Amino acid sequence: MSGIKQIKTALISVYHKDGLEELLAKLNAEGVHFLSTGGTQKFIESLGYSCQAVESLTSYPSILGGRVKTLHPKIFGGILARRDDDGDQEQMKQYEIPAIDLVIVDLYPFEQTVAEDASETEIIEKIDIGGISLIRAGAKNFNDVVIVPSKAEYRVLLDLLNEKGAQTDIEDRKMLAARAFGVSSRYDMAIHTWFAE
Repeated sequence: MSGIKQIKTALISVYHKDGLEELLAKLNAEGVHFLSTGGTQKFIESLGYSCQAVESLTSYPSILGGRVKTLHPKIFGGILARRDDDGDQEQMKQYEIPAIDLVIVDLYPFEQTVAEDASETEIIEKIDIGGISLIRAGAKNFNDVVIVPSKAEYRVLLDLLNEKGAQTDIEDRKMLAARAFGVSSRYDMAIHTWFAE
C-alpha cells in the first residue's frame, strides 16, 4: 500500500459555501474532477468550473425534500472501496463505481438552529444524515481518501495542496480523519443533548 495518493475526483457537499472559492480554484488548477449536489453544484458552476451532478452518477434525483441526495452505493462505494483490495476493485468495475478520493462536507447547522429557538420540526430537519455518513466513510477509509469535515479544515487542505499539489500522504489523511471523527462526535453529542433535554 503506497502512502502517497493522488486526488483525482472530489465529492463536495456543503451547507455554507463561504470560504470554498480558494480551495475550488486550487483543486481545479490541479485537474481534480468535481462531483456535487444541488446548491453546491450550482455554486461550483457559478465560479466557472465544470461539475458532475451526483444524480447523473446514481440515476436518482434528490428525494424526500432533500433528505436523500448522496446515500447511494455508487457514492459510498466510491469512498469506501479499498484501492489495494482486488475484490473491491473488481466490484467497482462490475457496478461501474468511480473512485472518490476527496470528500468535502460542511454539516447542517444543528446547534445554531437550536440556539435560534427554532421549532422542533426545523431542528429535526437540521440533523444531517448524508453529510455525517460521508464524513464517517471518508475517515474510515483514510488509507485512500482525504476527508475535509468542516469549514475549519479548508485551510488545512489548501496548505497541503499548495505544498504538495493534489497529493497526500498517509499522515495527512490520518490527521484529517482524526479531525473528522472529532467533528462527528461533537455533532452527535449536540443532538444527544438536545434530545435528552
